[in-house]
Amino acid sequence: MDSEGRCALCRSGLRGFDAAYCFGAYEGVLRDLIHLFKYAGVKTLARPLGDLLSAALPRGERFDAIAAVPMHWMRRWRRGYNQSELLAADLSRRCGIPVTACLVRGRVTAAQAGLSNTRRRRNVAGAFRVPPRRAGSVAGKRILLIDDVMTTGSTASACAQALKRAGAERVALLTAARVDRRSSILRPAEYSTMGGSG
Repeated sequence: MDSEGRCALCRSGLRGFDAAYCFGAYEGVLRDLIHLFKYAGVKTLARPLGDLLSAALPRGERFDAIAAVPMHWMRRWRRGYNQSELLAADLSRRCGIPVTACLVRGRVTAAQAGLSNTRRRRNVAGAFRVPPRRAGSVAGKRILLIDDVMTTGSTASACAQALKRAGAERVALLTAARVDRRSSILRPAEYSTMGGSG
């Protein structure tokens, strides 16, 4: 990423991750599938959504480990699973990159839906960390961060910053969908959409 791209990321509050990739827009059938997967307990959708993640991952990229965006333990207990962990596990089986449970969410945050961009960033600021005992799985590594949907990038940015503080060399985000094109922030080479309605 060039300096112009980095400046655009900084102005938008999207500091931390070096690249972002997704399969398609968060609408129509893709949105319905993600809702069923995330809120209706249809965990078997991890496989078809994993197909989409795999299709969106650039073949030229190389990663040392996969990390899922974590949920706070209380929210995970209520839902029964973390959808990002299921996607990360599926992608790991496909591409042979190990999953590292390096990130923890240290506090409960308000739901991001309905918050402004500024409030989203404040909501997740400092919410994620890499415990010292797990720093070895991050230091000097190229990390692929997995989530189901990217809206403003605030959550991914907070996770990436925590990974970088722990010594990660590079952090790229991969999601099944994104809410908007973000064309004013990331040029296509930096935020790629593969397949879907693009």
